Amino acid sequence: MEISFDEVRTELLNDPEIKVEYDSLEQEFAIAQALIDARSSAGMTQAQVAEKLGVSQPVVARMESGRNISIKSIARYAKAVGRPIKLQIMPS
Repeated sequence: MEISFDEVRTELLNDPEIKVEYDSLEQEFAIAQALIDARSSAGMTQAQVAEKLGVSQPVVARMESGRNISIKSIARYAKAVGRPIKLQIMPS
């Protein structure tokens, strides 16, 4: 019997402790997804982005994790994939 990722995630998120931890990572997930989407839209691989940035592919993979990435690094990444960035602080 095969279970989809969405089914597993839904089941796990029914646990209040897991939900709190998951929600605390929302910004990292959003940053990661934005970087990956920008690279994919540009039709580029991680290796190609790495070459433009002058770093290794594993560095790009770490950037795309969304963890501990500076705004300066995001701006450099966006330039490498030919996409503008827009920083927006949302009301709570």
